[in-house]
Amino acid sequence: MSNSYFFNRLLLAIPTLAGAVTITFILLRVVPGDPIAMMTGPGATEADIAQLRAHYGLDHSIAHQFALYLGQVITGDLGTSISLRQDVGELIIGRLPVTVELVLIAMLIAASLALVLALTGTFWRDRWPERLVDSFIGIVVAIPDFLWALSLILILGVAMPVMPIFGRMDLTVSFDSWTNFYLTESLLRGEFEVTRSVLHHMVLPAVSLALPLMAITTRVLKSCLNAEMNREYVTLARTRGFSRLKVIYSQALRNALVPATTLSGVQFTFLIGGTVLVERIFGYPGIGNMAIDAVINRDLPLIQGLVLTFAILFILVNLLIDLFVTFLDPRLRHA
Repeated sequence: MSNSYFFNRLLLAIPTLAGAVTITFILLRVVPGDPIAMMTGPGATEADIAQLRAHYGLDHSIAHQFALYLGQVITGDLGTSISLRQDVGELIIGRLPVTVELVLIAMLIAASLALVLALTGTFWRDRWPERLVDSFIGIVVAIPDFLWALSLILILGVAMPVMPIFGRMDLTVSFDSWTNFYLTESLLRGEFEVTRSVLHHMVLPAVSLALPLMAITTRVLKSCLNAEMNREYVTLARTRGFSRLKVIYSQALRNALVPATTLSGVQFTFLIGGTVLVERIFGYPGIGNMAIDAVINRDLPLIQGLVLTFAILFILVNLLIDLFVTFLDPRLRHA
């Protein structure tokens, strides 16, 4: 793919972000409820409420508020949280690494399991291992991530209490982080006790997020592998004496990864959205958990900042997936 293609994609990102910001801004202003009244409580006077409304710019018309907000966003100012009374950008930057690490571990688990199951089903096609894989995938795909979270808590946290079910790491472990990427930073700094604690707390929420994604990816990858195994180049390789396993690994897998990778990129953005409920269930301090608090408190600046963050992540992930797919498929590189 040429550089102009990605430049055009970046240009298309601008109306995407503008649309997300505009729709969110308007919807938050038209739904019932006054965030200032919720913040001040029943004992506040009309003068107090009016002063706070002026402080947060809510005393102007919607058009005027939107113009002020766009000016702030362009300069990198996402406003001040109404409920937490802190800078929205700083709040998101502090919580975003938590969610990013959780989602990346979930993606790693999902991709690893999907690869093993898809290769197993393809190698033993039309035999009992494939039927076992299909049955397992059919069960997993029918259960949403939040239900997996509750089930894992019940089994591994209550019935057999072998895994922690709340928080990001043990309260007895202290870690002075510079970036809030606890897992990555503790590994680089050699503080493996922190790494162990973070991973221990991350297992259940990551598995809860990974299982539905793993099921969908397995289905797509297995279907693509089976389609590739029926192509002429595979038949030619088999007639030249290559084993079925070698043909799958050396030739069919690379071609089958292209659509599976594209799907995984799309699912990655849904995975970030799925963290909202999973983080809440496990008390995980990421942006998903913060999003629920923002909606409950009707914290307009924080909700707007979170939506903008999700939109930017969606665009960046799709661009990265395009790059990776181009690397896998030579036809796209020379197009």
